[in-house]
Amino acid sequence: MFGASGPVGRAVVERLLGAGWQVLAVSRQPREAGAGLTWLRGELDAPPVLPEAVDAIFSCGPLDAFARWYAGAGLQAPRVVAFGSTSAQAKRDSADAAERALVARLLLAERAVLDTAATRGAAATLLRPTLVYGAGRDASLTRIATLARRWGRFPLPRGATGLRQPVHVDDLAAAAVACLDRPASAGKVYALPGGERLAYREMVARVLGCLDPAPRLLELPPVLFRIAARLGSIMGRGRGLEAVLGRMHSDLVFDDAPARRDLGYTPRAFRPDAAMVTPPPAGGGSDPD
Repeated sequence: MFGASGPVGRAVVERLLGAGWQVLAVSRQPREAGAGLTWLRGELDAPPVLPEAVDAIFSCGPLDAFARWYAGAGLQAPRVVAFGSTSAQAKRDSADAAERALVARLLLAERAVLDTAATRGAAATLLRPTLVYGAGRDASLTRIATLARRWGRFPLPRGATGLRQPVHVDDLAAAAVACLDRPASAGKVYALPGGERLAYREMVARVLGCLDPAPRLLELPPVLFRIAARLGSIMGRGRGLEAVLGRMHSDLVFDDAPARRDLGYTPRAFRPDAAMVTPPPAGGGSDPD
């Protein structure tokens, strides 16, 4: 497994171990082995010595790096499950050039993984999560909670009502492991949104409400945010803020019916607690392999 030390990867490892699998995980940093879990030191661009064949390969890290490794690797596996992102769909028409470049990389990587698997007679499945939360290590909801704690409030533009579907890491892990026993998922790409659609403002309000003390939600005229975003871009800070602001008013929702049908996917509603949006103690985190 690649990306096993990341928030999604850790949840997948726990699911696999609970199901009796022997897990071989790759990490940049030395890590302590456990029952059923063996760590190898390396990374996708400089992998360790691997066995000739395994039962399945999981990638929970950067998809483009995994696609490059998989295309050139000699490791044989009948099953491949890799995580990408719904950004491949949501940011196709972004005004930000960097976001459009990200979309191009994601789509190219998805195609490469599926094509490589097909040439090897393997079954590959690509999974696209939405806003991930639950481990305190995401760059969206946990960052909002961190800033809100620091400031005692969190500002949003008025009218931030675009719909969102935050998804818990354990629901993603359940879907990934389900791929192993679901032949219908071979060669397919699935969106994995959370189990509830809610306005951006409501999503942020629930994050603030689970903190103690609860920071205040401060709604300001959107023009102030646009000015700040442009100033930040001019100063070399906050790149992409204008695109983010624009999406706060847009619905970013995805159809989970295919994943429910083929994977038995049943994501939970968004009910965060403080632990889900609190970074781990210093030294308790890990590198995103």
